[in-house]
Amino acid sequence: MINELEKYGRVKENVDLKKYNTYKISTTAKYFVDPFDEESLIGLIKYLKENNVDYYVVGNGSNIIFPQNEFSGVIIKLSELNKIDIDDDEVEVGAGVMLPKLVSETVNNCLQGLEWASGIPGTVGGSIMNNAGAYLSEIFDFIISIKVLEDGEVKVLQKSEIDYSYRHTSLKDRKGIIILSARLKLEKGNSDESLTLMKKRMERRIESQPLEYPNAGSVFRNPEGDYAGRLIEECGLKGKTIGGAMVSEKHANFIVNYNNATCDDVRNLVKLVHDEVLKQKGIDLVLEQEIIEWR
Repeated sequence: MINELEKYGRVKENVDLKKYNTYKISTTAKYFVDPFDEESLIGLIKYLKENNVDYYVVGNGSNIIFPQNEFSGVIIKLSELNKIDIDDDEVEVGAGVMLPKLVSETVNNCLQGLEWASGIPGTVGGSIMNNAGAYLSEIFDFIISIKVLEDGEVKVLQKSEIDYSYRHTSLKDRKGIIILSARLKLEKGNSDESLTLMKKRMERRIESQPLEYPNAGSVFRNPEGDYAGRLIEECGLKGKTIGGAMVSEKHANFIVNYNNATCDDVRNLVKLVHDEVLKQKGIDLVLEQEIIEWR
């Protein structure tokens, strides 16, 4: 099959996915493909579906927890969907672009609005799928439309066609949909002011988040009117470990890989934290990270 896959992109076989998830946890995929371009991606998906080959599309792996077992299908990464076109206050951006790169480009062009995203290690596609946000802003505040691949057809969806809420979009309910690019509308701004704001927020992030360890960001969504980190801390779970995974002692809503954690270590610790908060506080925390199950 590898000869067929090579028609559509750069191919690796028997790949350790450690560097493709921000927990930096090892799990293996039979094939890994980085399509050459949008057309190649469309051809690849068509080939995989016709041959009943399972596949999974990853962004930067910054909000996911992989399974422990090997994936016998194809992991697809959209690194080459990386164009950024700026026209006045509107931006067309590929799904594979990293958010910090997009922020840098827009700020350099005196556009403001995305400064909150400068420290988020995710791709545009993944951020849109999950409506990523910080500092009371979210990506859907700026969306005009998105281009997707769905059922073998390229479509443009207007913002009004997509239901979205805190860290969720209806796109997640549409099985097999792949975000290709997005059009955003920003505001004219001052680059120096934006850079100053970004610097202050990065300093705050370094001070309050466990960036010294591999992690995948906030584990649970904040319940309305409260903070997941506060609830977890009050339950006495800071520093709790399972295997090589630990509830951060700096920020309780982070789980870190502090000592060669496995996927199961992280998953089991997530469950323990959820169950303990439910038991002690009566609050059913909603997982912000996505637990992946291979089909």
